Amino acid sequence: MVFLSLGDPDFDTPQHIVAAAKASLDAGRTHYTPLPGERRLREAVAAQYRRHSGCVVEADQVVILAGAQCALFAAMLCTVSNEDEVIVPDPMYITYEATIRSTGAEIVKVPSLSERGFRPDLRAIRAAITPRSRAILITTPHNPTGTVLTRDEFEEIAEICIENDLWLISDEVYERLAFDKPHVSSRSLPEVLDRTITISSLSKSHAMTGWRVGWIVGPRQLARHAANLVNCMTYGLPPFIQDAAVEALSRSGTEQAAFRGHVSARRDLVRRSLAGFPGIKLLVPEGGMFAMLDVRTTGLLASEFADLLLEQSGVCVLPGEAFGPSAAGYIRISLTASDTDLELGCARIKELLQTLSRRSLYEPA
Repeated sequence: MVFLSLGDPDFDTPQHIVAAAKASLDAGRTHYTPLPGERRLREAVAAQYRRHSGCVVEADQVVILAGAQCALFAAMLCTVSNEDEVIVPDPMYITYEATIRSTGAEIVKVPSLSERGFRPDLRAIRAAITPRSRAILITTPHNPTGTVLTRDEFEEIAEICIENDLWLISDEVYERLAFDKPHVSSRSLPEVLDRTITISSLSKSHAMTGWRVGWIVGPRQLARHAANLVNCMTYGLPPFIQDAAVEALSRSGTEQAAFRGHVSARRDLVRRSLAGFPGIKLLVPEGGMFAMLDVRTTGLLASEFADLLLEQSGVCVLPGEAFGPSAAGYIRISLTASDTDLELGCARIKELLQTLSRRSLYEPA
C-alpha cells in the first residue's frame, strides 16, 4: 500500500525538541499552566512574528492552543455566531465547513477557478458580502492547492475587510513551506491588524503533528476572549509540551529551511515523474505539502479515479471533491511520503491513466 493522502511529515520530531520534553518531565513539569499559555512560549511565538513579518507583536496578543485546528475553532467561536456568514474561497481544508457551522454561522463558498490556478477570485469575494457577513477565512500557503497569496492579493483582501467591517482570519500553518516566492504574513499588513486573527502551529514546520501545539495571534481583546474560552475547553496545554515548543522556536530556522528544501525537491520529483503524459496536468504547488493532478480527461470523477487507483494499484490519494466543488476532477498527492513511495505512486498513476486511455480507444462511440 502506498499512502499519498496524509499531511503528516515523514520525519521524526528533532531530537533536541524531544530531549527538552524529557527534561521537563524529569523536572516535574506536569501540572496546570496559565490558560493563555506560559509566558515564555507566548514571547517566543511573538518574537517569531516580529522577525518574519516586521510588525510589533506582544506576548499578550498570543494564545496557545491544542494545534491549529483548535485555534481555528476558538477563533470562530470568538468572532461569529448564529446567522452570521463566513466567506471562504473554495476549495478549502476539509474541516472548515464543520468548524464554522458549529458556531451557528453559515459558510459562504466563493469558487476559486482551476483555470486561474485556484487563485482567490477577489471580485467574487466582494460580490459575496452581505449584511450578515462577519469574516473572511483564507489559507496561505493553501491546502490542498498549494497557492501562496501575493502581497497585492492580501492587501486587497485586507481592504475588503476594512470597507465591510469584517474579521480577517488567516490560516498560515504552512507558512514555513513557501517555495518559489516568500510567504506574506497577515501580521505584515498593519492597516488591518486590529481585525486580523493569524493561526499557525508547529505541526508541519517541526514535524510535531502529535504534540498538538498551535496558537492564535490577534488583538488583545480577542486574545482575552480566547483565553477565557480555553478555561472551559482545554484548560491549557501540558507544561512539558510547552517547554518542547519553546525549544523548537529557539533555533535559527535551519531545520525548517532544510525541510522546506526537502519538500520542494519532492514536488519536483512528482513533476518529473508525471511530465509528458498527454491529457493530464499537474498544478505545481507554490507552497505547502500537496500537489493537485487534473484527471478530468479520463471521463471519471476524481472520487472514481481515486477508488480505482486504490483497488487496482494500492495507491491512496484524496479526491478534490472532498475539498469543495471547485476542486472536482483533481486528486491531491501528498509530498510527505518517501521518495520511493512517491516514485512508485506516480508510476502507478501513469499506469492507470494508460489503461484508461487504451480502454477509451476501443469503446464504441
